[in-house]
Amino acid sequence: MLLILSENWTLADGRDLPELVRWAREAEDAGFDSVMLSEHVVLGPDAGALGVMANPRAYAAPGNQDPATPWPSSLLLLSAIASATSRIRLVASAVLAPLRHPLLLARELGTLDLLSEGRLVVQPGVSWSRDEYAALGVPFGRRGRILDEQLEILDLLWRETPASFHGEFFDFTDVYLEPKAFRPEGPRLWFGGQHVHGAVLDRLVRHGHGFHPFGTPTPEDLAMLRAGLREAGRDPDEIEMVGGTRATFRDDDSVADLGAAMAPIAEQVEQGFTTFCVKPSQFIDSAEELPAFLRDVMCRAENL
Repeated sequence: MLLILSENWTLADGRDLPELVRWAREAEDAGFDSVMLSEHVVLGPDAGALGVMANPRAYAAPGNQDPATPWPSSLLLLSAIASATSRIRLVASAVLAPLRHPLLLARELGTLDLLSEGRLVVQPGVSWSRDEYAALGVPFGRRGRILDEQLEILDLLWRETPASFHGEFFDFTDVYLEPKAFRPEGPRLWFGGQHVHGAVLDRLVRHGHGFHPFGTPTPEDLAMLRAGLREAGRDPDEIEMVGGTRATFRDDDSVADLGAAMAPIAEQVEQGFTTFCVKPSQFIDSAEELPAFLRDVMCRAENL
């Protein structure tokens, strides 16, 4: 099981980041496999362009959140969690790679991977906020091409010293990036999206170790993923499949029922999913309930 630490602001103060570190330690003690943090650098008015979510426990999605929602640096916070834990994996989800230079990104990821002794998992993405890209001076319409070039650079930097690259967006000659990541191939990489379209499939096939879809993938999506991996000479069983709970709220002020939310996991297991995300604020309204909640989740998972 994977504990989502982002977006839990009905449970924790957005400035009390040591509280999230304690949650990660409690998740490790309860038997969780992973914790996850997502990121934004800044948000603008388009964050809430579709109207702010009615129940603040729901997932943040494009256009449904208050622009003032707290988004602390996921990589810095995961560094603190790495120092406070010894086993649990650290998932840096939705790392907005195009908003960083790839040399800086490689430095940050490699250092965190070493600090955690190989426990880092990274899900690079392009995200959705035009306002965020505009604020950082990065062309929104070219973000996918930027990411693809960055992935090539990361693969190069993990393996070669010195490294040179001459591309559309980035150009450097004979750079030395040391120390490198924990593994010769770098941190484990997940990719996701609403559908297994061309770009997502290509990134999974070329660079991916895991598939973390946004929402529920269709059977056609899963078949396309397996076929693409086989065509590239890769074993589809080597890709970690990441699913999760499906919380339903009876009204805008209530938490969801954990048993009902975990019920779809059985079907996901049959589809080949092995890792399952759960966001605690969807099911409890007090941080004091967290240790018991974590034990309850693990007990239910073992009995699925």
